[in-house]
Amino acid sequence: MTTPTEFQFTDYQPYDFANRRHIGPSPSEMADMLKVIGYSSLDAMIDDTVPSSIRQKEPLAFGPAMTEREALDRLRETANKNKLLVSLIGQGYYGTITPPVIQRTILENPAWYTAYTPYQPEISQGRLEALINYQTMVCDLTGLDVANSSLLDEATAAAEAMAMAERVSKSKATAFFVDADCHPQTISLIQTRAEPLGWTVIVGNPFTDLDPVDVFGAIFQYPGTYGHVRDFTGLISRLHQTGAIAIMAADILSLTLLKPPGEMGADIAVGSTQRFGVPVGYGGPHAAYMAVKDMHKRSMPGRLVGVSVDARGNRAYRLSLQTREQHIRREKATSNICTAQVLLAVMASMYAVFHGPRGLQAIAQQVHQKAVLLAKGLEKLGYKVEPETFFDTITVDVGHMQGVILRSAVAEGVNLRKIGETRIGISLDERTRPATLEAVWRAFGGNFNIGDFDLDYRLPKDLLRTSEYLSHPIFHMNRAESEMTRYIRRLSDRDLALDRAMIPLGSCTMKLNATAEMLPITWPEFSDIHPFVPADQALGYREMIEDLTQKLCDITGYDAFSMQPNSGAQGEYAGLLTIRAYHLARGEGHRDVCLIPTSAHGTNPASAQMVGMKVVPVKAKENGDVDMDDFRAKAEQHAANLSCCMITYPSTHGVFEETVKEICDLVHQHGGQVYLDGANMNAMVGLARPGDIGSDVSHLNLHKTFCIPHGGGGPGMGPIGVKAHLAPYLPGHVSTDGRSGAVSAAAFGSASILPISWSYVLMMGGAGLTQATKVAILNANYIAARLKGAYEVLYKSKSGRVAHECIIDTRPLADSAGVTVDDVAKRLIDCGFHAPTMSWPVPGTLMIEPTESETKAELDRFCEAMLAIREEARAIEDGRSDRTNNPLKNAPHTVEDLVGEWDRPYSREQACYPPGAFRVDKYWSPVNRVDNVYGDRNLICTCPPVETYAEAAE
Repeated sequence: MTTPTEFQFTDYQPYDFANRRHIGPSPSEMADMLKVIGYSSLDAMIDDTVPSSIRQKEPLAFGPAMTEREALDRLRETANKNKLLVSLIGQGYYGTITPPVIQRTILENPAWYTAYTPYQPEISQGRLEALINYQTMVCDLTGLDVANSSLLDEATAAAEAMAMAERVSKSKATAFFVDADCHPQTISLIQTRAEPLGWTVIVGNPFTDLDPVDVFGAIFQYPGTYGHVRDFTGLISRLHQTGAIAIMAADILSLTLLKPPGEMGADIAVGSTQRFGVPVGYGGPHAAYMAVKDMHKRSMPGRLVGVSVDARGNRAYRLSLQTREQHIRREKATSNICTAQVLLAVMASMYAVFHGPRGLQAIAQQVHQKAVLLAKGLEKLGYKVEPETFFDTITVDVGHMQGVILRSAVAEGVNLRKIGETRIGISLDERTRPATLEAVWRAFGGNFNIGDFDLDYRLPKDLLRTSEYLSHPIFHMNRAESEMTRYIRRLSDRDLALDRAMIPLGSCTMKLNATAEMLPITWPEFSDIHPFVPADQALGYREMIEDLTQKLCDITGYDAFSMQPNSGAQGEYAGLLTIRAYHLARGEGHRDVCLIPTSAHGTNPASAQMVGMKVVPVKAKENGDVDMDDFRAKAEQHAANLSCCMITYPSTHGVFEETVKEICDLVHQHGGQVYLDGANMNAMVGLARPGDIGSDVSHLNLHKTFCIPHGGGGPGMGPIGVKAHLAPYLPGHVSTDGRSGAVSAAAFGSASILPISWSYVLMMGGAGLTQATKVAILNANYIAARLKGAYEVLYKSKSGRVAHECIIDTRPLADSAGVTVDDVAKRLIDCGFHAPTMSWPVPGTLMIEPTESETKAELDRFCEAMLAIREEARAIEDGRSDRTNNPLKNAPHTVEDLVGEWDRPYSREQACYPPGAFRVDKYWSPVNRVDNVYGDRNLICTCPPVETYAEAAE
């Protein structure tokens, strides 16, 4: 033991926050990894990997990296600039109470928010069950047969429903009717979607302006944006007589009291589940729903969870029908939807489980009663309240007093909705308290107490709901918090997310979502702001968005950004709309040809067809590069009509192609624009800027490169950056500037998750972001080097390097050992890993992207697992292992496999504890290999009968 006089200060340096929070390998580990690859320094490897012709000249410089405390203080200071009033604006967004058990154990739980899309169903059974609960909830409440899980927002869902109606309608008409009582943002998105496709949108009163002969479909709002609750049964019947499709945009909570769309004959119902426990968050993220009649289920966009069986015949869930259809059908895909709002759909489904049918009905009744009380007080003051019957929304004609009343309401701490020049809209919700009603009465000049009026109902008697809903036992479980917590925990334990292990998916960038970045999203100053509040109440949001925009411009070399697209695919769509608008403004609307390499993401051609472009595929060479001879020939052939090209950089094959500038120059020479897909931006930040390379527009996957978590398949954000000449044509929004061309329901998309990306760039700084990119490339090259000899890396640069991902070829194993890429993927589950991207962009291969967040130990664990799998295949090749009964063919192995007699020609230990698997903390797959064919042949997309659920507590 030392005495005080012997104590000496060390030279220990403070923790390097920027370089160690997000960057997995330590400096000494990086040195060891570089030796394996064959370099003496990280910069030497980067110089050998990223072409000098595209390297940015100046380093990123937006100040030093902040510590976590400094960044959170900056976020708190910014959040406090938002004014937190009670918003009764409605228009599809409502106050809701997130049960704390759901907030803490789902929204704030990395076991839920770091999961990937459930493409590997065996390790996604928890979230798949939650999603099938969601689908069941939607089907029951809408009275329709099949629901997806889910879409981006209500307005996007309405636009998708219109496109679906056009596909399935028997009418030859090219017009679509929109109820004037639809929410304004819904009308705007429908108009945006229809115009490039040549469809006419008719907006009007459906009872006086709709002629079913003239349209292929129609959409009605229920209840209407101004509060009307109307029966559409007769109109729907008339539409069906002409072969047209009927769509209803329905408020999910109102359907606990009102006749559901399916009972009116609707073919499709859409809406938002936001008010089921998901904060408004200045516009998102929220899960939208779509439900359809059974006959239309195979035409429905988005993801559909179905029930199948595993290899033992036990029930197992999986994605059905549309799984990654964009990559299969490409420009013929029914939609470019790639991101679903899974995390939010899970929250909404748990809200229904938490409250049950009686609880939801009670909430709806209370909301309605409060609306009636408010109406009575306003009527006593002499105002005319419309409509006569309503659910939660009323409209009041106040004449020239509109401005005075709106200002008085704000002074009372309440936002009301301005409608035209003389009317005010008021929508009540679950959070509305008696004091709020009294404040509204004071704003209108009254001084009433809540007890001055009797409770009453003003629902239309002929539209009251009589059918049952949410009858499945899961919605009747004992809702004690202990049971809810355990149910949510049981589901999360069935899944494999980033909080357990690396998810090495190529082109998906499953990187760390730091806890400090996640904290602000549930602060009320961010989560409880209505998207249509006056601008002076969202100054904090505006400050954050402006600063993040500027930083993204610095990172990309673009001049302007739109934060509106709320997914990567929506970003593609918005970028192509911007290019199209640019050509139209220059009198070159005939430019409609889009060149897309065959290796591009499947959403690229799907997005192009959505804006009315003609897709011309461009060949790829054997090494994965764009075939420049074919590209040049196609560009010249279509020069007169060339609109744009879509490329991914680094390439989809994980290589920095040397010809990228030539591609950009060629397109510009022929009058086109360059869309550079930003999915692989994780390999470019701080090293190269798309805007400098020659690109005109890109989307960025903030839910990947900039740390917004994937959430099991969403939320996402896909803002687009453009050069200055395209800036005037960026998407507008009905609520902010009156421009058309909205691509999401809210002006800034899923704004409440932007604090994640903003805090990420603040805490990393320019140097930290650049180092992260370098290490992402290091980690990918380290894996490629370690697997060399066991597997062939398909695509490399001239120097033998890959970018941030590499594709390894497992096809030879199919010939030599009968081992498929599926077998490798399922065996990795036994090792405790999510498989890399399977069979894309090359069938039968694995695309691996480790990201910068993974430590050397985790990379080595993965490599050991992959090398052991190769040895198991070699045992089959050598005849030491049976060709059909072996660990690879039987993977994944479950605890149930260990029960009873063991009759397999390999040991239990080899089955369950292969190299890479943890002994103590092993992840056990809850099901054996899922039978995909059975699931599609026997399509069941709602909760199956379950005997294991607890008896109803009611």
